Amino acid sequence: MFRVIDQPSAPDLPPAFEIPAAWKGAELFSRDDWLVHLGQRHLADLDSAVKTISSENLSQAEITPERFPLPELGPLLRRVQHRLEHGSGACQIKRVPIENYSQEEREILFWLISVHLGTPVSQSATGEKLFHVRDEGFKVGQAQARGPNTSKRLSFHTDRCDVIGFLCIQQALSGGDNQLVSSVALFNEMRQRWPELTQTLMQPFYYLRHNVDTGNQKPFCRQPIFSMQDGHFAGSFLRVLIERAYASPDLPDMTPEQKQAMDQLEALAETPEMSVTFSQDPGDLLFLNNWVTFHRRDEFTDAEEPELKRHLLRVWLAVPNSRPLDPLFADNYGNTAAGSVRGGMPATAAP
Repeated sequence: MFRVIDQPSAPDLPPAFEIPAAWKGAELFSRDDWLVHLGQRHLADLDSAVKTISSENLSQAEITPERFPLPELGPLLRRVQHRLEHGSGACQIKRVPIENYSQEEREILFWLISVHLGTPVSQSATGEKLFHVRDEGFKVGQAQARGPNTSKRLSFHTDRCDVIGFLCIQQALSGGDNQLVSSVALFNEMRQRWPELTQTLMQPFYYLRHNVDTGNQKPFCRQPIFSMQDGHFAGSFLRVLIERAYASPDLPDMTPEQKQAMDQLEALAETPEMSVTFSQDPGDLLFLNNWVTFHRRDEFTDAEEPELKRHLLRVWLAVPNSRPLDPLFADNYGNTAAGSVRGGMPATAAP
C-alpha cells in the first residue's frame, strides 16, 4: 500500500504523457508489441549466421549488421527497435532454441541480435560489453560486488544505456522473477496524486560513482529522476548510488522531501496496479528501453550443480533512434543528442 499525504497547491508540471509507453500493470501483456515469436525462417536465418561466425572465429567487432544483414530476421528486429522507442518500451522474444548451441555460440547469437538493435557500450572499467549475470559469491561491501552478480533482491532501477538486453541461459532453482513498470505511467500517476513530490523528482539528485566505475574521473554527478527534453520524457533511477552520494561527507544531506519522493515512487511502482511480474525461460530474450521503464529482480536460490545455476547474458545498447536528453545527463552518458552513441562505463586508461 502506498501512503496518501497532504499536498500543497500543485506546482507547474508538464502535462501527463499519453503515449504508448504509458501502460499500467497487466496492460503490457495484452499488447501486440510485447511478445515476439520467431518463425522457422527467422531461426534458420539466425542459425546460418551463427554457424558462419563460429566457423570463421570472428571477433565481436567483426560481427556487424552490414556483414550479417539477416534478410529474414533483420526486418523483424528493426520493428522491435522501433517499438522499444515508440511503443511500450519493452519486448520479450520467446524461446530461441539455445539448447542447440554451445555456450560460445549462444554468446554469438545474442551479440548478433543485439547489434541489429544498437551499438553495445561498455559495462565495466575493463571495457566488457557482454556481461554474465550470475551469483559470483561477492559479499556486500566487496569492491567487485554489483547487483547483477549477487543473488539478492534488486530494487526498481535503470541502467546506464538507452536499451538493456538479456538472454536467459538458465533460470534459478527458485525465485529470480522479473518485475517491470512504466516510468511514464509512474510519472503520470505521481503527477496526479502527489504533484509536489513529482516536482522534487524532476530536480537534480546527486549520484555517487559506482564502485566498479573506476575509469570514471568524476566522483559524482547530478541528474533528475524524471525529466523532459524537447517534448520527450526520460526516467532514470538508481537509488543505491543516490543514497551513497548523500551519505558522503563531501556532499549535502538528502532533504526530507527527496527521501519522501523516492519512497513514494518505489511504493507506487511495487503495486500490481502499476507493475508486472514474469520470468524468463531459457532461450528468452528481453529488451527494455531504460528511459521509459524501470526493472528489478527478486532474490533467488540456485541449484548446487554449476550448470543449473541462474545465468543470463546482458548487453547495454546505445540505439540510433534514441531520444534527446536533459543536458544534466552529459556527465553520466557523454552525449545527450538524439541518436548518439552514449552511456556505458569509460574504460580505465592503460598505464
